[in-house]
Amino acid sequence: MFDIQKGLENLLRHIKIAPEKPGVYRMISEYDEVLYVGKAKNIKKRIVAYSHINKLPVRLQQMVAQIERMEFIIVENEARALLVENELIKKFKPRYNILLKDDKTFPHLMIDVESEFPSLRKYRGSRRDKNKYFGPFASVLAVNSVVDILQKVFLLRSCRDNVFKNRQRPCLMYQIKRCSAPCVGKISAADYRVLVNEAIEFLEGRNSKIQEELSQKMQEASAREDYETALVLRDRIRALTTIQSRQNVEYAGIKSADVISLVRDKGLVCIQIFFIRSGQNCGNTPYFPTQTDGAEDKEILEAFLSSFYTNHIPPKEVILAEELENKTFLEEALNVKINTYKKGNKAALIKMATENAKASIARKIALEASVKSNLEAFRDVFGLPRIPQRIEIYDNSHNQGSFAIGAMVVATPEGFDKKSYRTFNIKYTAETRDDFAMMQEVLRRRFARMTDENKPDVILLDGGRGQLNAVYESLKDFDLSGIAIIAISKGPERNAGKEFYHMKGKESFALEFQSPLAFYMQNLRDEAHRFAIGTHRQHRAKSIYKSRVDEIEGIGAKRKRDLLSFFGSAEEVAEASIKDLQKVSGISKKTAEKIYKYFHN
Repeated sequence: MFDIQKGLENLLRHIKIAPEKPGVYRMISEYDEVLYVGKAKNIKKRIVAYSHINKLPVRLQQMVAQIERMEFIIVENEARALLVENELIKKFKPRYNILLKDDKTFPHLMIDVESEFPSLRKYRGSRRDKNKYFGPFASVLAVNSVVDILQKVFLLRSCRDNVFKNRQRPCLMYQIKRCSAPCVGKISAADYRVLVNEAIEFLEGRNSKIQEELSQKMQEASAREDYETALVLRDRIRALTTIQSRQNVEYAGIKSADVISLVRDKGLVCIQIFFIRSGQNCGNTPYFPTQTDGAEDKEILEAFLSSFYTNHIPPKEVILAEELENKTFLEEALNVKINTYKKGNKAALIKMATENAKASIARKIALEASVKSNLEAFRDVFGLPRIPQRIEIYDNSHNQGSFAIGAMVVATPEGFDKKSYRTFNIKYTAETRDDFAMMQEVLRRRFARMTDENKPDVILLDGGRGQLNAVYESLKDFDLSGIAIIAISKGPERNAGKEFYHMKGKESFALEFQSPLAFYMQNLRDEAHRFAIGTHRQHRAKSIYKSRVDEIEGIGAKRKRDLLSFFGSAEEVAEASIKDLQKVSGISKKTAEKIYKYFHN
């Protein structure tokens, strides 16, 4: 039992020395475990609230009872406090903080505005340059839908720069009226910049005058008998009209907002977020925060907003179902307006997000029930001491020993943990001459880096008893206690569902044909095979790419980069004439002849 009086005394002792400035505080136990990380505009005022022990929920009373000491970090403002808090939560994963597994990266649209002829592209990654970014979009499908709209209405190019610079005639996108073909001078730089600015205004929600301006330009073109231009403008107007007719009334007028709803059901908490940009629904996605027992909905939402928007660009407005206690702090820290609505279109959006959150919980419960049932059957059939929490599946892929790859995928009760996937490059030598030797090397390298945190309960191998024995031989110097090693070999006539399973000290056996567990095991093995084959093909493709350019005598890394940047691919380099090769910076006539002869002899 924890001594609540002792913990309270330690808290009061630290309140006396706490700074009255913005910053982050840590509550630490006598075992140096970080119990909780919090942020505040005024640290002292914030932690005083924890001293009113009778007003705290049981969860926080237990936390206060364990406080041995506290640490404070003073920062310059609320925004910095939010960032520091998020960094410390990720580092320490305190047991009393609400945790959000936020490993999703959302696609965006990018317009490289500093280019002479900016392009429209889908983009993932950091946004540190001066380009224009729009999003996020919940899925690639949502991005593609908006790209389709923009190409029809604004005729922006979507090709890569190296393709754009080397085109001799318009591509198919120009023929189907999805691009204005600036690559071959079908439009001037000034007129193209007008299209770019219109597209930016549309994406930023400032599109009320676009259709009116297009109509005026069409009339002017008709008046001067420039019917080709008038037809292009007419098609753009039609596309814009179609877009506007498809817009739901609930989204109309919303330039940039995220709609967020929280639902509890059957012990789960789901936060559903909808991205609304420029009157368009850019998709939605659910989150299931952990360590929420005993936490109130408002506390969970505040934790979500703090974590989510320190990793993703916030919109102009966040729409919630209820007011937050620390609303002002979050608005200042995140530079966003947080609002609630009881009626109107935005209230309807909250209702829609709530219904989707309920549906997400129902799907998660059904999925977890299925996975749990399979894992229980897994435990019983293979004689495991408990339901496996980490299953590692291994497979090799190579081409007669070349480009050999070992692959490891990881499955947990929550599904495939793709962040834990690993690949192992295998150099083909006398020691790794066959599949057995390759698997031995992979497992030795994996176990050499094993920790208590990533120790598997089960290892699945693609192979028969010979593979199983080879792996046990390679791991004889490692501690295998608590780890079940299972090999899976093909069934009669390689019939899926009739595989044989091999374990040390047991007779080989097959599972019931087409049983749920058999399908689950197939899924595990197929995922490892997919990952191994995919990685092997990438390495093989890179080697082909390398061999066709890098092996030319006198072509170093810089010249290779210049050639590929100019022509776009090794195949285009191979097809280039001597005259075209000389257009590349640093390629003399003599070098061009050498490259040409390499590919044509």
